[in-house]
Amino acid sequence: MYSHEIDYKIYGDDMQFVEIELDPRETVVAEAGAMMMMDPNMQMETIFGDGSNQKSNGFMDKLFSAGKRVLTGESLFMTAFTNSGVVKEKISFAAPYPGKIIPIDLRMYQGKLICQKDAFLCAAKGVSIGIDFRKKLSVGFFGGEGFILEKLEGDGLAFIHACGAIVKRDLRPGEILRVDTGCLVAMTKDVHYDIQFVGGIKNTFFGGEGVFFATVTGPGSVWVQSLPFSRLAGRVFAAAPNAGGRSKEEGSVLGLFGNLIDGDN
Repeated sequence: MYSHEIDYKIYGDDMQFVEIELDPRETVVAEAGAMMMMDPNMQMETIFGDGSNQKSNGFMDKLFSAGKRVLTGESLFMTAFTNSGVVKEKISFAAPYPGKIIPIDLRMYQGKLICQKDAFLCAAKGVSIGIDFRKKLSVGFFGGEGFILEKLEGDGLAFIHACGAIVKRDLRPGEILRVDTGCLVAMTKDVHYDIQFVGGIKNTFFGGEGVFFATVTGPGSVWVQSLPFSRLAGRVFAAAPNAGGRSKEEGSVLGLFGNLIDGDN
């Protein structure tokens, strides 16, 4: 099935959203809850799985497609938005946290992209959103994303999002890049992905960079984020008042006196 042709424009800097323009009868598929605003003639339909070949697939195929999404931590359902009018209409989707939205034309990457769980935002109808198993135990246990990553396949546009600033690196054959396991956003299908132990007692216990690196080897392209969402969430939680028993003035020279003034024990 050929993917629908869609036009788009990305707005914002660190809190981005993508505006997609659909011709009559064109459809875009998105994660449930990602829609920000839409023109009045957009028809919304909740579907099992990713919406690729929905009319031709039987119930069991749809159920299997939805089940694959559950393995990646996503919802059973997705939402399809179709322009039911007679002129072009627009719909916008917002990223769920600060960062960047990355447009990916799958035709430029041999029809396949591997990305981290929760990275998918929306895509033209016809793009398949599946799973990619990590067969090596080291990658599964220490890769930061478990055994399963998301797999986008097709010949249309897909949009993924990541936290912080995003950089794309094009790797030559045999070229190696070491990446923090949480910073790797996406890679093309020919990139070899493995996990490497940092090594050294001091590095392991006091380095503060984790015990393992992700190593990616070309040829292919990789996308790297500056701030994994898990790291952002951890810092927010640590800074929250009394989070984990920590004081809201922790780190301040006046923390102790502030506690006494506030009446904290």
